[in-house]
Amino acid sequence: MLPFVGSLFFFVVLVGLVLLANSIRIVREYERLVVFRLGRLVGERGPGLVLLIPVVDRAVKVGLRTVTMDVPPQDVITKDNVTVKVNAVIYFRVVSASQAVVQVENYLYATSQMAQTTLRSILGEQELDELLSEREKLNKALQQVIDRETEPWGVKVSKVEVKNVDLPQEMQRAIARQAEAERERRAKVINAEGEYQAAARLTEAAAVIGREPAALQLRYLQTLAEIATENNSTTIFPVPVDFLRAFMGAAEGKKTV
Repeated sequence: MLPFVGSLFFFVVLVGLVLLANSIRIVREYERLVVFRLGRLVGERGPGLVLLIPVVDRAVKVGLRTVTMDVPPQDVITKDNVTVKVNAVIYFRVVSASQAVVQVENYLYATSQMAQTTLRSILGEQELDELLSEREKLNKALQQVIDRETEPWGVKVSKVEVKNVDLPQEMQRAIARQAEAERERRAKVINAEGEYQAAARLTEAAAVIGREPAALQLRYLQTLAEIATENNSTTIFPVPVDFLRAFMGAAEGKKTV
């Protein structure tokens, strides 16, 4: 009889310890417990020490830290009928643990699927040039749409970033040719602008020389000084036309005599 009583007492104590262990939960600062009592939502508990009623209460733990999730590459057909592969990264966190448990079966999977479908729909409304150049505006539009859709689940989407836009090979070559043509156009415009400014300066210099003939002689002397500094075996001295005319006039006079 005594061994049986002892075994029963040991069994009762063991069951009591198991129930007590299951009724005590330690909840960290970045976690919450969503407590259900007989299937009905009681509320959120934590952080700290949480006591549950054994057998009656059931708890689901939910993390509140920001989750970084990669959106797999999606095939997107842009508005101008170009097929590209686009992937992104989404940052979100749970702001209502009870809604994240009650309103959706798996908020992580649901948010991932919502991000994929929104990525295809939003980027499909854009042209390729907008997709490549207006990345910041598209990120904001994606964040607003996904956040609006996940709000009933108690999920707050804080940021969405488009990571890579993979173009077909033929489109990459076309964009490279377009960029090269644009660079050539800019070079020609800059060269033409330089020629125009040089011609304008030469016109101004000619006007100054026309008003002041002595300026031409000063320029002549400056040119001689620049030539003298060069290590040349042969030096060519430019002679003004007026100077030659004087000698030509004297020679013609001697022939007449």
